[in-house]
Amino acid sequence: MGDKQAVYVLPENVQRMMGQDAQRNNILAARIIADTVKTTLGPRGMDKMLVDSGGNIVITNDGVTILEKMDIEHPAAKMMVEIAKTQEDEVGDGTTTAVMIAGKLLENAESLLDKKIHPTVITKGYQMASEQSLSILKEIALRVTTDDTTSLKQIAMTSMTGKGVESAKERFADIIVNAVKQIEDYGKINLDNVKIEKVKGDSIKETSLISGIVLDSEKLNIEMPKIIENSKIAIIDFPLELRSPEIETKINISTPEQLQGFIDSEERALREMIQIIRNIGANVVFCQKGIDDVAQYYLTKAGVYACRRISRSDIEKLSMATGARIVSNLNELSSDDLGSAKRVEEMNAGEKKMTYVSGCINPKAVTILIRGGSDHVLDEVERGIRDSLGDVSAVLKDGMVVAGGGAVEIELAKRLREFSQSLPGREQLAVEEFANAIESIPIALSENAGLDPIDILTELKAVHESTSGNGKNAGLNLFTNKIEDTFKAGIIEPLKVKTQAISSATEVATMILRIDDVIAANTKKPSYSDRPLPNKGFDFE
Repeated sequence: MGDKQAVYVLPENVQRMMGQDAQRNNILAARIIADTVKTTLGPRGMDKMLVDSGGNIVITNDGVTILEKMDIEHPAAKMMVEIAKTQEDEVGDGTTTAVMIAGKLLENAESLLDKKIHPTVITKGYQMASEQSLSILKEIALRVTTDDTTSLKQIAMTSMTGKGVESAKERFADIIVNAVKQIEDYGKINLDNVKIEKVKGDSIKETSLISGIVLDSEKLNIEMPKIIENSKIAIIDFPLELRSPEIETKINISTPEQLQGFIDSEERALREMIQIIRNIGANVVFCQKGIDDVAQYYLTKAGVYACRRISRSDIEKLSMATGARIVSNLNELSSDDLGSAKRVEEMNAGEKKMTYVSGCINPKAVTILIRGGSDHVLDEVERGIRDSLGDVSAVLKDGMVVAGGGAVEIELAKRLREFSQSLPGREQLAVEEFANAIESIPIALSENAGLDPIDILTELKAVHESTSGNGKNAGLNLFTNKIEDTFKAGIIEPLKVKTQAISSATEVATMILRIDDVIAANTKKPSYSDRPLPNKGFDFE
């Protein structure tokens, strides 16, 4: 037989990484992502400054924001970003926790791989540990009623610590709990109905909750009233202007009188449109489309406050806040369609004018108006508020909370180790590593606070072991740097944050561990700088 011929199955521009190399490469990428956000965890966490190619700056310690703003290429790293996004969408908080647990699960799996334990065994052990974790968490969680405003405020404050709003956290907690309670509709909470407006100027302590909607729009005409008390509000999504004919139309005008008559008929049509609005008693008009100059004049003359070109989302929020119906046909408009608010007012907010629709009775959409000294501060406060809104709404939905400050993680790890003892196979080792990964949260909390993590972990474990079940809420209070009952100290987190983080982290870790072959097409086209320069034979002296 002749020499064996090489067989090329994949094209030249495809890179392939197999077996252990593929696993280690993916695990390393995931660990790098987890390490990136690790220092931001907890009330003493640090911030990251992200600068994009256009020079735009974002300063934040919000896990999902950091990962979204980073231009991540590695496919395994992108999977880590996905779990942060899922955590954000499902709960709104706990993104850093989810990513850190996933990174630690993969890091710990590496030591098991070194012991020649097969990835399938590790993933099976991790899945068993995850299921057990969810049942343990439900068992150790405590119930909070929706009327327990004190606990809800403590949940809001726990979520906001470390987000740059400590100086006004009690005020913010009041705002957040009141906002969520106001928009609750027969047990359903849609956080899209909490509108957040940011105004530069004053301090964050001036942030307020408006029982209604603040619009980034000013009144159409300077002669319109600045304030309307006891307002009757019409919301329309058709233009207050004469429509152009939809088909090509020719108008023959041969005398000045005919031209004047045509103009007069247009004005009369607009006047009649405004008269319909006045006849039903509306003194405020919010229009999604345009309002032309002639209509503006008649509205002003009638003493009506009007805004135009309001976005569809704001129109819908206005409807929910004021009780007004959105009307698409002027002839259908009646007094029953009008909404009400105690006050509609144009106010100067920093450098711009805004319309405040306030004093709505039982509004199902509200506005949080954030004040702050710079755009970066405003953006970070908004992220903190959104996280906190997510936490409070999660608790109102299922009523279950756990002790914060690493207390729940230490108790969970302890019980997982007890569970691992009942397993006969090598999965026992995977469950133990799962428990170690959960403990990475209190370790990171203490490291970020400048404390010795080994001392803290040892002391926490001792308290949980010694008090025969009574110490399950013992955690690290980072305001006093002492180990105490964090539930009594008001450091409380929603159960949903923990269950979602553990589920997502386990899913992504097991998926990455099961990959033993990475086939990647190199789509990068060679640039001119990549190509060798032709040798023209020039001599340079």
